[in-house]
Amino acid sequence: MTKQNTAKASVDTSKVTPMMAQYIEIKTANPDSLLFYRMGDFYELFFEDAEIASQTLGITLTKRGKHQGNDIPMCGVPVHAADDYLQKLIGAGHRVAVCEQTENPAEAKKRGAKAVVRRDVVRLVTPGTLTEERLLDARANNYLVAVSRLKAGSAKENCLYGLAWIDMSTGTFRLCETDDVNLGADLARISPTELIVADSLLQEADLRAIFEGTKAALSPVPRAFFDSATANDRLATFFGVKTLDGFAAFTRPELAAAAGIIAYIDKTQLGERPPLDRPQRESAKGQMLIDPATRMSLELTRTMSGERRGSVLAAIDRTVTGAGSRLLASRLAGPLTDTRQIQERYDSLDFFAQDTMLRDDVRALLKEAPDMSRALSRLTVGRGGPRDMQAIATALASAREISGLIASAGQSPKEIKEVLAALQNAPHQLGEELGKAIAEEPPLLKRDGGFVAVGYNQQLDEIKALRDQSRKVIAKMQADLSEELSIRSLKIKHNNVLGWFIEAPTAQCEPMKENAERFIHRQTMAGAMRFTTTELAELESKIASAGERSLAIEMEIFDRLLEQIIQAGSALKLAAQALAIIDVSSSLAVLAEAENYVRPVVDETLAFHIEGGRHPVVEQALRKAGEAFVANNAELGPLKEAGLGQIWLITGPNMAGKSTYLRQNALIAVLAQVGCFVPAEKAHIGIVDRLFSRVGAADDLARGRSTFMVEMVETAAILNQATERSLVILDEIGRGTATYDGLSIAWSAIEHLHDKNRSRALFATHYHEMTVLSEKLERLDNATVSVREWKGEVVFLHEIVKGAADRSYGIQVAKLAGLPASVVKRANVLLKMLEKQNKDDKKTSVAEELPLFAAFATDSAADDLATIEEDGTPEQYSALLEQIDSLDPDDMTPKQALEALYQLKLARKQSNID
Repeated sequence: MTKQNTAKASVDTSKVTPMMAQYIEIKTANPDSLLFYRMGDFYELFFEDAEIASQTLGITLTKRGKHQGNDIPMCGVPVHAADDYLQKLIGAGHRVAVCEQTENPAEAKKRGAKAVVRRDVVRLVTPGTLTEERLLDARANNYLVAVSRLKAGSAKENCLYGLAWIDMSTGTFRLCETDDVNLGADLARISPTELIVADSLLQEADLRAIFEGTKAALSPVPRAFFDSATANDRLATFFGVKTLDGFAAFTRPELAAAAGIIAYIDKTQLGERPPLDRPQRESAKGQMLIDPATRMSLELTRTMSGERRGSVLAAIDRTVTGAGSRLLASRLAGPLTDTRQIQERYDSLDFFAQDTMLRDDVRALLKEAPDMSRALSRLTVGRGGPRDMQAIATALASAREISGLIASAGQSPKEIKEVLAALQNAPHQLGEELGKAIAEEPPLLKRDGGFVAVGYNQQLDEIKALRDQSRKVIAKMQADLSEELSIRSLKIKHNNVLGWFIEAPTAQCEPMKENAERFIHRQTMAGAMRFTTTELAELESKIASAGERSLAIEMEIFDRLLEQIIQAGSALKLAAQALAIIDVSSSLAVLAEAENYVRPVVDETLAFHIEGGRHPVVEQALRKAGEAFVANNAELGPLKEAGLGQIWLITGPNMAGKSTYLRQNALIAVLAQVGCFVPAEKAHIGIVDRLFSRVGAADDLARGRSTFMVEMVETAAILNQATERSLVILDEIGRGTATYDGLSIAWSAIEHLHDKNRSRALFATHYHEMTVLSEKLERLDNATVSVREWKGEVVFLHEIVKGAADRSYGIQVAKLAGLPASVVKRANVLLKMLEKQNKDDKKTSVAEELPLFAAFATDSAADDLATIEEDGTPEQYSALLEQIDSLDPDDMTPKQALEALYQLKLARKQSNID
């Protein structure tokens, strides 16, 4: 959650300097942000702001004057390095108000000698409103998301939510409507950096938990931001239109969310309008729904530890541009459910897979194409510079060459035709103009000048020549004076106070002192003296005039080019999107070739047939270690007699690869619906509407949930939401509690999946007793992981075969894990004792020991259960319990306790209690 700055700015300004009074006034208007107060070449921070920044940034805390008898803490950062410090502060959860000088000191002096330079906040920097290249990850979107709620009735469960999200660095603007059930899944899909919500919603524990689960910075705002009654007018005003009829048919929750995000932009950008696309409406029905727990379990874009490395995205990303990487991540986050769109993506991939020469040439050009959409965004909001213009010119040049290559390749699929049209319609004339105008190595900031190429503007070239010639004259003047006066260390220097001056060591200045008419004394320093001459003053005037005139001309050129860029904004964005699509399609073709992926069959059936399936991440990791991945099949397609997908109940020991097998099948479904070829020999997948994965769990201490509670919450979500089109991956349900409790839960859960949800599912368990369910449930098959024993050691073959495991090999796994030999030896002894006792008691399984489970495995389950419930507790049980209750261990000697134990054991045998 965003940290709030608690600096007390409401202080008495009557006893502080005018400058400090100005600071306090501006700080009072921005109490929740650290104030970057511009003073010359530094941004200064004072009071608590300085203390917070000093600690966060690791910079020295100093002081400046006193207030109310106490020192005023102060620290500062250089303006030229401000982006690096901003990144650290934003990453630490702070907001920053950037306060700039809105006039130069000379203008301030006109109002009086003690007048303070005018300053004002020009921007509020928050995690979701960043545009600077150095503050952003080129491979990831930076989404700012607003959430609105509209109650359809008095009941809490009748709420609809609107989501609006933008990426200010690219102009993306999307809207969708969701509900209580899918809110968390949709937010997880978008993966916001900053979340805007009405402060009243944060008071509701359930909603706050969902919001905090996104890991985004939370920005509470007044409820009035989301006023749906004025939303139309607010959006129309922002986009400069009279009506939204030409946009789309937005719902009230969507409009409210859009109004909230526009209001927040106005607040943080202080009226500066970022180049947002017109809002596009997304339908949740068009994408596979994946809840947050499943995303985390499958490590789609981030690992459990939050790193990109080791994720599925890192394993499949072969893109060569930042925009392409962002698009791939977006597609992976929201797999499609429309088979037509999926096939179009396959066709694009095939296009580049078939023509490897074209693909390699295109990718070589893509590598040279800068991030055009982000450069455009920076320029539009006034944060761009000459290098951004150069980036657009270079990207357009690449776009032109790429379009020529693709056009010459002949017939192309639908998606490629569309991107080709966007590239051909790009403003290439503007690109040529920018290429001629901007120097090869322009400065970062336009205020530095020198960014216009030689030969672009004749007048500018003439002025620069005069300026440069004057400087050569100064260099010659220095050499001549040094020789004339015999002062080897004589220098002609410049600063903003004195302008140009002659400087020499005090001990050598006698010749200049003697000729006071020619050498006019300006300043005496410690060990040096400074002079000027009439000739130098005249030359200085020419240089200053030339510099000012040349910078003014460059600024005019910059503004003219900027206007052309803004006017061509829509075409530039389409071209940038086209380059990203080409990058993704060609990179997935490279992936398919390098990793031996195949084009799957995806249709509207309930098929799930995988031959030789592999885990994309584990396979690559094993290859690096010099090991081979064992491929496996999966057949969850519908049986002829049942017409619905199957459930595989998978048994086998830990370490044998069950979890990897479960995940790989889920990932194959995801990749297939992303539009990517899949790691398998063959694949036929019927569209999956929702994907559920509960593989592994951990405590959620912040919300007071144990591992078992987390497991049950996730399982409940699956059983309450899965449909016959869903794919469910479950691992070790019920292991977090007592054996019989866990077995009962797992048993009933798989029955529910079979009878109620009717989903395609992979269900891994250590409860071997559950394998008897295959005799009762027509769509359930047993499968196990092959294991072999050799010379007393267990060998995991990582192969999934039909059948059931007869043992868990837990002690062998414990041995592999490094348990002390004495512990392993003792465990083997105890295991043999328990197995012998079971054999003596003629108990071969928990299913036989518990009448309830034996009953469930037969067709007469209901009758047997009713009999058990009617009989109640047998008399012999009651007698034995009474005998136990009569014992008082605190009053017994060890010998008496031992005798009592023997008596209880004898009573049990005499009562024939099992």
